[in-house]
Amino acid sequence: MRLFITGNSSGLGRGFSEAALARGWEVYGCSRRGCDLEGVHDVQCDLGEFATVPAALEQLLAGVERLDLVILNAGILGGIKPMHDTSLAELGRNMDINVWANKIILDWLLDSGIAVDQIVGISSGAAVLGNKGWNGYAISKAALNMLLRLYSHEFPETHLAAIAPGLIDTAMMDYLCVEPDPEEYPALGRIRAARGTDTMPGPRAAAERVLEVVGRLKTFDSGSFVDIRQLIAPEEYAALMQARQKR
Repeated sequence: MRLFITGNSSGLGRGFSEAALARGWEVYGCSRRGCDLEGVHDVQCDLGEFATVPAALEQLLAGVERLDLVILNAGILGGIKPMHDTSLAELGRNMDINVWANKIILDWLLDSGIAVDQIVGISSGAAVLGNKGWNGYAISKAALNMLLRLYSHEFPETHLAAIAPGLIDTAMMDYLCVEPDPEEYPALGRIRAARGTDTMPGPRAAAERVLEVVGRLKTFDSGSFVDIRQLIAPEEYAALMQARQKR
């Protein structure tokens, strides 16, 4: 298996890289800071600098003829605040990283001639919930969902999907669980209650959960948005994680 993933230097992206390497996959990744995992083919690339992205991909994927899985993982949260107080510049930054950088990557893949079996965009329940304060993150993840649906018509040999992977204990939670006021932004109450429980696994465990079921996305139409809870029951997930720990 050959995986290409964006944003693999930390958080869920690093978790995916670790989990894929443990499976014996060949892993290609790009990120702003670079990934230090041994065995990863890596290139540093700031996805917000659009003009530099194609050259970075050319360097990273030179000679690659097929990718089994592409995970568009890189993304930013932005601040939790009233929509009225969120500037167009802030919203634009969310859109640049969470949406338009992925358009550049998808266009490059189309033009490259690389055969791609499956493309998965890391989305969020925020894309459909519209909770107070999530603003640029929610808008950009909703746009990512539609971006992948639209590109599904242009990748006839590739299955595309956006997936909401559930709560994950990453650096983003350091902000969500400390700074915004949960009384003003009620969705934060559930998040803070979940931290430290099985409901919010760490990046590696969350990546394992997604990789165990990523093939099941193909049971949905290409271009679909899927919540991971549609793919796996809690008791099945627990059994899968227990099995993984024994390997």
